[in-house]
Amino acid sequence: MIIWLASYPKNGNTWLRSLISAYYYTKDGLFLGDQQLTNISQFPLKEYFDNFKYDIGKPGDTIRLWVAAQEKINLDKKIRFFKTHNALVKIGQNDFTNQKNTLGGIYIVRDPRNVLDSMSRHFQINNDKALNIMQDENSFTYDFKKKKDYSDYQFISSWEKNYQSWKNNRLIPLKFLRYEDLLKETFFVFKEIIEFIDKLTNNKKGFSREKAKNAVKTTSFENLKKIEKTNGFSEFIISREKEKKIPFFHLGPKNNWQKNFDTNFIEKLNYVFKKNLSELDY
Repeated sequence: MIIWLASYPKNGNTWLRSLISAYYYTKDGLFLGDQQLTNISQFPLKEYFDNFKYDIGKPGDTIRLWVAAQEKINLDKKIRFFKTHNALVKIGQNDFTNQKNTLGGIYIVRDPRNVLDSMSRHFQINNDKALNIMQDENSFTYDFKKKKDYSDYQFISSWEKNYQSWKNNRLIPLKFLRYEDLLKETFFVFKEIIEFIDKLTNNKKGFSREKAKNAVKTTSFENLKKIEKTNGFSEFIISREKEKKIPFFHLGPKNNWQKNFDTNFIEKLNYVFKKNLSELDY
């Protein structure tokens, strides 16, 4: 059965995966590098569609295979975490998942103004284009390094529709959290996450305070940045202009939309996201 670690891109999913992989896939809770993230794969990925027939060059042709691929994954009846940016929606007659294949999910959301700034830098686009993408209800993503191969197509929709599709779902149990709360009270919010997971999985081992403390300490932004600088990080991208790696961990907690945008653009963002900012208490 699957437990989803879901988010819109650049909302804190990598940090969440780092915390969970350190706690559940090590003896001591220490996060030593992104190789540990291989314990939490992404869905969808090309490897999960082996033996299925589809057109790799057609965006979205794997949508009809999502549930079938999850059924194949779950044949061994093990509990797995999967990262996804997919909206929890039905596309045509095709569901992203169902109760047969999913135990529950954890969704992390972030202030859209900081999301936009992170997206602009990570995808090397200007602020207006990033805003257009965040508002596009038909938006999707895939591995841009694989030209004309849409096997890992993810329907992300708009930033608003993405978080609302998970937050308001009646399909699966969900732990909904804000990136800012995880940042402010990391240990206590992480403890709530562990308790949620253990309840879902009927894990009777109990909460390990020491492992959780180690996980929190070794997945701090500064430590993750240090790990990337020393050993690299698999989710880096290449600069289009200078053909060099762009670090995945850039500003993190120091990313402050109030300092990064001019007054006119801030007013525009506050208007566009007014309802969401109020709903999420930003």
